[in-house]
Amino acid sequence: MPLSDDRSLSPLRRFLPRSLLGRSLLILGLPIVAVQLISLWFFYDRHVQNVTRRMAQNLAHNIQLTVNHMRYFPEAKDRAWILSALRSGQGMRVTFRKGQTLDRLESRNMGGQVGREVLRQFDRILAEEFVIDGDHDDRHIRIRVTAPGGALDIVATKKKIRPITTELYVAWSIGAAVILLFIGGLFMLNQVRPIRELAAAADQFGKGRDVPDFKPWGATEVRQAATAFLIMRERIRRQIDQRTEMLAGVSHDLRTPITRLKLGLALERDSPETEALRRDVDEMERMVEEYLAFARGEGLEQAVEANLNLLVRDVVAKAQDDGARIELALPSSLKATVRPNGFKRALTNIVGNAVRFASEIKVRASRRAGLILVVVDDNGPGIPENERDNALKPFHRLDDARNRDAGGAGLGLTIARDILRGHGGEIILTESPMGGLRAVMRFPV
Repeated sequence: MPLSDDRSLSPLRRFLPRSLLGRSLLILGLPIVAVQLISLWFFYDRHVQNVTRRMAQNLAHNIQLTVNHMRYFPEAKDRAWILSALRSGQGMRVTFRKGQTLDRLESRNMGGQVGREVLRQFDRILAEEFVIDGDHDDRHIRIRVTAPGGALDIVATKKKIRPITTELYVAWSIGAAVILLFIGGLFMLNQVRPIRELAAAADQFGKGRDVPDFKPWGATEVRQAATAFLIMRERIRRQIDQRTEMLAGVSHDLRTPITRLKLGLALERDSPETEALRRDVDEMERMVEEYLAFARGEGLEQAVEANLNLLVRDVVAKAQDDGARIELALPSSLKATVRPNGFKRALTNIVGNAVRFASEIKVRASRRAGLILVVVDDNGPGIPENERDNALKPFHRLDDARNRDAGGAGLGLTIARDILRGHGGEIILTESPMGGLRAVMRFPV
């Protein structure tokens, strides 16, 4: 069954992964990402804000304390000692600009949540005029504060106002999420692998190819599905074997009385009545053979990699030897895994059907989008569109082929379709550009 068209899905589902592995990782990853985002949100809203507030308060209090000491101890030697204590205790570069004042037009350049919190605490704690340059360089901020007799020029690292744990926490959160997703992906990949092998085995079996090395493994539910597949495969094989054995007995039982009838008619005098009986017996024998061929199929033949060009040439050559006019077009190389005898038999039935009703035939083969296409065109009377499905049904005889001397038992196309379906393919009947019937043999590579 083909996959559903994305256009039939809801807008949200169109963007979701289609594979089980992708959806499993999405189910696993969304909670992890959601937890990390919620944690980061609380971390930034609570932890970062609180730590930034305390650090900004500490820096502002130290600066205000330094200015107060300079006011109470205005001597130059005292000022030098006060500034030295600020430098050594806080690890900042502090310069006293004697006689300098602050330009009120200077901006307080501090953006972001951290910058807003720092400005808020400085406005609350510092009684002096100040300006802050948060973009002094990548690692430092510059603070200028009015002091007695001049201004203080302070260059401090950004670690004084921004907690270093922010980057560490973010890196830890992202790293933990990546590690969890990686580990989860490895486990999910191991869980999905037996499902993929089961799908591949079912696909190969549907194409008529055996998968002898397939064994159930994986989770309990997957093993149950694989075991059910193996049981189903064995049942189908037993059914095919039973059908073949039954039809072998039917063949023996039917051929014996038919042979007796033929011998009895051979001993009779030639007359219109005996001639009609001979034709009926011949038709009965032909119908029995075709029915047995249809029911037996090619289920016992093993699929192998074959050169389709050689198989197609062989079928066309035999038809040409019988006087058919066939134009052949093949690619330089065309190989696929098929049952060679079954493939030749299906193509022989289609070509033979075209030869019976047409004078000119074209056969071409190609490979397109993972499919093998063998197209047979003819210039015969064709088949009406409303009769094409019926033409593939067993024992269905079209009006143009009702003369039993000209047609078979109505099983040629049915046998071909049965063989193609055993390869995971199909036969499509359409109108030919030559005016007759086009039969397309299509099956996966």
